[in-house]
Amino acid sequence: MSTTTPRRAQDAPGGGAPRGGAGAPPARRPRRAGSALPGTDRAFWILVGPFFAGLAVFSVLPILWSAYLSFTEARGSLTPVRFVGVDNYLRFLTDQAFIQSLVTFGVFAVFIVPVTMACSLGLALLLHELPAAQALLRSVFFIPLACSYVVASLIWKLGLFSGLPSGVANTALSAVGLEPISTWLAQSPYWWVVLVTVRLWLQVGFYMLLFLAGLQRIPKTMYEAAAIDGLSAGPRRFFSMTWPQLRPTVAAVLLLLLVAAFQAFDEFINLLPKNPDTRPPLVYLYQVALGGDRDFGLGSAGSLILTAIMVVVALGQNYFFGFAAAEDRTKRRSRRARRTGTPS
Repeated sequence: MSTTTPRRAQDAPGGGAPRGGAGAPPARRPRRAGSALPGTDRAFWILVGPFFAGLAVFSVLPILWSAYLSFTEARGSLTPVRFVGVDNYLRFLTDQAFIQSLVTFGVFAVFIVPVTMACSLGLALLLHELPAAQALLRSVFFIPLACSYVVASLIWKLGLFSGLPSGVANTALSAVGLEPISTWLAQSPYWWVVLVTVRLWLQVGFYMLLFLAGLQRIPKTMYEAAAIDGLSAGPRRFFSMTWPQLRPTVAAVLLLLLVAAFQAFDEFINLLPKNPDTRPPLVYLYQVALGGDRDFGLGSAGSLILTAIMVVVALGQNYFFGFAAAEDRTKRRSRRARRTGTPS
């Protein structure tokens, strides 16, 4: 009789003591699939709460206050003086200086967007085919992105395009038998060369990496099958296979380049600070809101107008060149054909 009780305790499921016995810990209920662990919600808010608080204090509230200021007169102070309705919006939309800044943006975008896209795609294609030193060259082209726009602008202004005969650009022109140019930053179209090259040097490495990632996700079996069918490397293979596969990457790069062109500020204000013909919208807004007049009401209205223009441009770009534009157009044609009863 003395050995019967311990043997029954060992046979009990889960270990030594039988369940339900006096002093035994309560058995845990199995957690249902998909249910959160105890304390997960509290840990989530402890970790994410400061981020939401900072976002509300430093982003949401200033945007709401700026929207309120846009309907008021506020000069030299963030406290509104009187309600003016939509007068600030009407003044900004009829302001010739603001319209000129949009023209400046358009010219700058026409130069910088296709040039950056072509250079970054060309570099990505060259690096993608390299058998060695690919990682080294990726780093070499990406390093300029770590440089400040202000520092790069000073290098371009004082070293490359200084206008002196000893400047790098004029030395290169003299080497090929051309006359040196002393008005790089004072005459069109020379200043566009300076503005486009400095931004191209700074950002081409970043977009090259995006295109390189897009090229690496194309299956090699497609190229092998094309080679068996007689489609060798060359322009024909690029436009029939590589370019369609890069469509999502091209759409993303185009959108990022347009947004970056809208946000152009540092190189313009450091290279051409007092030239109204080379003043993009962001520089003009800065001068209206934080310049001599410090017209915060008018500047707030202008910032909201510029935001609306950027949203319209982004939506238009996504409609025509977006990630699934072709599929969306096919679906729309199919729905229209079903409604009208005509073949799609």
